[in-house]
Amino acid sequence: MNNSSLSRRGFLRGATGVSLGLAVGGGALASGCTSISVAAGGEGGNLLDRLRDSGTVRMGFANERPFGFIDAEGNLTGEAPEIGKAVFRRLGIDSFEPKLADFSSLIPGLKAGLFDVIAAGMYITPERCAEIEFTNPDYNAPAALLLRQGNPLDLSDLDSIVEKRARIGVLTGSVEQGYAAEVGVPNGRIIVFPDQSSGIDGVRAGRADCLMLTRLSLVSALGERPGSGLEIGETFIPVVKGEKQFGAGGFGFRKGETAIVREFNRELAAMQDSGEVLRAVRPFGFSQDEMTGLTAQQLCTGTAG
Repeated sequence: MNNSSLSRRGFLRGATGVSLGLAVGGGALASGCTSISVAAGGEGGNLLDRLRDSGTVRMGFANERPFGFIDAEGNLTGEAPEIGKAVFRRLGIDSFEPKLADFSSLIPGLKAGLFDVIAAGMYITPERCAEIEFTNPDYNAPAALLLRQGNPLDLSDLDSIVEKRARIGVLTGSVEQGYAAEVGVPNGRIIVFPDQSSGIDGVRAGRADCLMLTRLSLVSALGERPGSGLEIGETFIPVVKGEKQFGAGGFGFRKGETAIVREFNRELAAMQDSGEVLRAVRPFGFSQDEMTGLTAQQLCTGTAG
């Protein structure tokens, strides 16, 4: 997706009543947004009641295939939005308003009241759990490296990046950025990109030796770039300080909104048990291998291993 496509009316408003109401760029919240609604809450929060009354939920997403993106018809789609929309319909909310953000702006935007939920396939980590409420994960995806064709540096995982003194590309605010630092990659060899597309361009241009994302994300992105001269390495589970780092993503709500998280988890579990989740995400490249039995509590407390 190029910058010119952002100005097209068809991109901004889709055929299903979903509008793109906010753009957040460069790691900062857009200055033109004046509608901020954060309820006082109370124990358990009251977001679910308010969403049922309004009939609309504002979904923050980061335009990263296959997790959440705007399609050619201007509709919000991808793994997380499709699962989120199905769950919210079960909860009595039928209208969805997409809110585009840089990945690093999703949690600040949620906390500021610009979104009702983050629907971006965000990994559940203890650090993020300290800031927002997470639902149980809806997928668990292994990582992979995007490499120049032929893998000239023979890179395969984080340890190989350290050993080969390679430059690793990561997205700003991503868990991969933290992983690279924790395993000992110097700051000067951690190349931070604002989004998936610029990260791919960075590897192609030689600004980074690899780009670390999920296999799903890289497969989806390369599908849009035939003849890129790039390849995807074998999948792996990152290991940091002797602990496996599971790439399990969920939906984020503001702190204190435990009532909607509880109801969301109940409907999500029913969809997982029936196979509805797998059927919904297969068009985006997910398989049974990416389904998960992990819980947010395990991931938030670091006891998933």
